[in-house]
Amino acid sequence: MSYLSPLLNRHGAVQAAGLDAGVAAHYGDPNKEQRLLAGYLGKPPSAVVDLSHRGVVTVSGPDRLSWLNTLSSQSVTNLAPGVGTELLLLSVQGRIEFDARVVDDGATTWLIVEADEAGPLAAWLNSMKFMLRVDVSDVSADWAVLGSVVEVPEWNGQLAWTDPWPHVGDGGWSYAAIDEDSHPGLERPWREYLVPAAELVATVGDRPLAGAWAAEALRIAAWRPRRGAETDEKTIPHELDLLRTAVHLEKGCYKGQETVARVHNLGHPPRRLVFLQLDGSQHTIPAAGSEVFSGDRKVGVVTSVAQHYEMGPIALALIKRTVDPEAELMVDDAGEKYVASQETIVATDAGQVVGRATGFLRAPR
Repeated sequence: MSYLSPLLNRHGAVQAAGLDAGVAAHYGDPNKEQRLLAGYLGKPPSAVVDLSHRGVVTVSGPDRLSWLNTLSSQSVTNLAPGVGTELLLLSVQGRIEFDARVVDDGATTWLIVEADEAGPLAAWLNSMKFMLRVDVSDVSADWAVLGSVVEVPEWNGQLAWTDPWPHVGDGGWSYAAIDEDSHPGLERPWREYLVPAAELVATVGDRPLAGAWAAEALRIAAWRPRRGAETDEKTIPHELDLLRTAVHLEKGCYKGQETVARVHNLGHPPRRLVFLQLDGSQHTIPAAGSEVFSGDRKVGVVTSVAQHYEMGPIALALIKRTVDPEAELMVDDAGEKYVASQETIVATDAGQVVGRATGFLRAPR
């Protein structure tokens, strides 16, 4: 049976589709919800987002962190309780299979994932336990997730994952063409609170709710990639600038490490993530999956799209690395065309760092 959040009973709730099926797309006024979620005209953010459809997997036992360290792209052996990080589980070819938000409470490591990841992730982890002292459980039915741009004082007793984006972590690397202190992700200090599913409605109380559309608009504006939206069966971390938060380049071996190191040191990712500012003169926005053209040449695909409360229609797209960053692009949604200007997220010369001059692609400071 498909999940349906009890918060869909709120007045005006309209259920979302796709990755966010089961929770509200909005509660009747998407633009107002965005303003309440982000803060507006000097007012602090007040709304929270129902993310109770997310998957939650727990790993307990004394070997949990060292074990996850050997399997994943991230260094988590010494992860301190309450500190949020991100890890990827890759294929042998270095392609993204799972992308987990990670927080440890001192006894258990919590992995927050997309709804379709939880079952397969728990099954795969259980197949990799061997003789180690770890216990893996899919607890998605027992735990819910709530998102917020700011810390919620009333929820201080709840475990929360704080998004490391856009800060470059230890062992990470920025593929962006701008400095970290200019990154738009700084305007979205995202948190995801874990609450018992049975207490979801009571925990929210009468706090204003923002729908998934509002959360997605802020995510897109922050250039934050999402597994299942910006990823496909070929995606490698370099294409999405995920080396900054989800990859430790100096840790020990793990599945996919050879591809990560080879592309970073000697090659270039074949595609790059871009931010698109779409022509707002039309009354519609293109659908995710719409094709992106430079002139008559198809160069990529729109991965996420939203109506932002200040910028209007915006999108993320995955395009060929060699596309001129100054080129005006065209988005084609089944014949409906939208002019799009691009902002570089992943630099056109990303990768191939061995022996090159420093100063464009950035290692941690």
